[in-house]
Amino acid sequence: MKTAIVTGAARGIGLATTKLFLAEGWRVAMIDRDAPALMDAAQGLDHARPIICDVSVPEQVNAMTAEVAKAFGQVDALVNNAGVADFRPLQDTDFAIWREVMATNLDGVFLTSQAVIPHLKETRGAIVNIASISGLRASTLRVAYGTSKAAVIHLTRQQAAELGEWGVRANCVAPGPVDTKLALAVHSPEIRAAYHDAIPLNRYGTEHEIAQTIVFLCLDKASYVTGQVIAADGGFDAVGVGLPALRSR
Repeated sequence: MKTAIVTGAARGIGLATTKLFLAEGWRVAMIDRDAPALMDAAQGLDHARPIICDVSVPEQVNAMTAEVAKAFGQVDALVNNAGVADFRPLQDTDFAIWREVMATNLDGVFLTSQAVIPHLKETRGAIVNIASISGLRASTLRVAYGTSKAAVIHLTRQQAAELGEWGVRANCVAPGPVDTKLALAVHSPEIRAAYHDAIPLNRYGTEHEIAQTIVFLCLDKASYVTGQVIAADGGFDAVGVGLPALRSR
């Protein structure tokens, strides 16, 4: 039975990815720093092991990796999904905010990957890093968040370039707007309408749809796919500046 590590697994895309791996017959190490939410999410999930870990802290990452290796004996996939969001104007983003975002979104991906890579080499496994459409397209209020996700995209390519000789694949998923509790809380009706107008599929994605892309990249079905960035975004990145007035409906 194969094993996946999924960070940020207590909710949202991470939890959806965990459940999809389990449905595929995998075991999952569910990683999150929110202990109450993680334990609640893991209840009733067979073959899932919750482990409390802040991916921005090297000592915690090393301890988590050792626990996973001892419990499961192998690691076949790593999904670096843990992340934090901060949306504010450029001039209001001080260094403390910048570092807080980078610590989880970028440092966390680097630290967890570095710790798990030796195990992935043994299984010829896969890394899937979760970026964002904000790493592909600049926009207002996302100087720290967008920059961190752009860096994750390049880190993914570096990993693919160097790990290929061991059969380890590294790919990146860049979600567009997704119907999460966070999005519902912070996106006003006006924002949602604007996104709908700009997205060719004319809707937000679902957590399950993003998870489908993530899990596919970890499966043997994607055995010749590495170094790629897949924007699971309903076509948002493809169209650039949208012109809703030209739509037929």
